[in-house]
Amino acid sequence: MSLQADFDRATEDVKKLKTRPEDEELKEIYGLYKQAVIGDIDIACPALLDVKGRAKWEAWSFQKGLSKEDAMSAYISKTKELIEKYGI
Repeated sequence: MSLQADFDRATEDVKKLKTRPEDEELKEIYGLYKQAVIGDIDIACPALLDVKGRAKWEAWSFQKGLSKEDAMSAYISKTKELIEKYGI
């Protein structure tokens, strides 16, 4: 399978987890997903009162500089870890 096909499959598999991952795990896969799909963050940081938006922005910003291919690979690896931990 190609990297893109593996990534697409991982994005579907992560939605099937039996248990909701911890917040830190969710933020990590969110940041990797956005970096893989869009690339470096291109939006302003949300206001301080937007706690959820700010957490998502920080997760994506943390991945800044990572190539789309490397982000896809990291996303796939993290998804495999989550599947082993939580099952699908």
